Amino acid sequence: MQAETLAKIDIIKSAVDLLRKHVKYDDAKARLADLEALTANGDFWNDQINAQETMREKNRLERQLSVIDTLQFEMDDLVALLELGAAENDEEIVADAEASLSILVCVAEKRQLESLLSGEADANDCFIEVHAGAGGTEAQDWALMLMRMYSRWSEARGFKIQLIEESAGEEAGIKSVTMRVEGENAYGWMKTESGVHRLVRISPYDSSARRHTSFASVWVYPVVDDNIEIEIEDKDLRIDTYRASGAGGQHVNKTDSAIRITHIPTNIVVQCQNDRSQHRNRATAFNMLKARLYELELQRREDAANDAASIKTDIGWGNQIRSYVLHPYQMVKDLRTNVEKGNAQGVLDGDLDDFIEASLAARVGNQR
Repeated sequence: MQAETLAKIDIIKSAVDLLRKHVKYDDAKARLADLEALTANGDFWNDQINAQETMREKNRLERQLSVIDTLQFEMDDLVALLELGAAENDEEIVADAEASLSILVCVAEKRQLESLLSGEADANDCFIEVHAGAGGTEAQDWALMLMRMYSRWSEARGFKIQLIEESAGEEAGIKSVTMRVEGENAYGWMKTESGVHRLVRISPYDSSARRHTSFASVWVYPVVDDNIEIEIEDKDLRIDTYRASGAGGQHVNKTDSAIRITHIPTNIVVQCQNDRSQHRNRATAFNMLKARLYELELQRREDAANDAASIKTDIGWGNQIRSYVLHPYQMVKDLRTNVEKGNAQGVLDGDLDDFIEASLAARVGNQR
């Protein structure tokens, strides 16, 4: 075989080996067998909560092992095909196998990247907050565009989105929004999106058709499950109620059901208005606060480059992580990894994978 072909096979082998180590392949197989035996019991569904947790673990292990087994099987199959083509001197078989091998290399590298999502909270669901920067309608419209971008990205991955809070802009767009994204490794994928995002375009709100620069901040933090204890003292909280605004149905605006909680020591503010019930909004906001405090602790432990203070202090120049240019040319550039894409509209429609993958790889590399 040619050196280039052997190099591709080595890449796939390395990815398979890494994935095996990551999931502890033999232990995972044994654990899956135990879970399958549990689910076969006639009284398995008597305890709904434990049953659902068991099924989630079983499905996760099945997906992980299936990825490894499929990569191994397809690699072995292509190697055998290459050897057959070489033995029979059939250039067409060899060419087809080479093309399939190149595709498999891309798949293997993507699966290998997914294995890097092994942080303490990477598997959790996440909250995404978007806040418009200074600039009135321009910035508020940009915040709405970012909300749409993340919604499209999440939907393409099959993630579920729940609107927690939305504050409408005066003329257009939004001042802020909080969404919950539910899906496997949602926080792991989205965590590098925190930061300031910059837009350059001809303003649709400027009668003189001048070019404007707008900023909005994005904040991603993990949903905290009941197994993680976060201590919060009542004396550290300020809880305000207010009348909900925005799209919440005609009944949601009739009472002061919306909740805003401020954690005084850290100045973290969370708010929820998606339910008619003040009690349920309070519970959701409190869970969001726990999640923010947990994420803050994770950042401290990891000594993350972007800490809470630096990101939230100034939504403007010098703090942006990505620039989206729609005029005089089209380009989106990540300022941390230098990844660029010319199809800006595609990115705004949710094509974020190249940016996310590069940022994850860089972040993991910096922590090694």
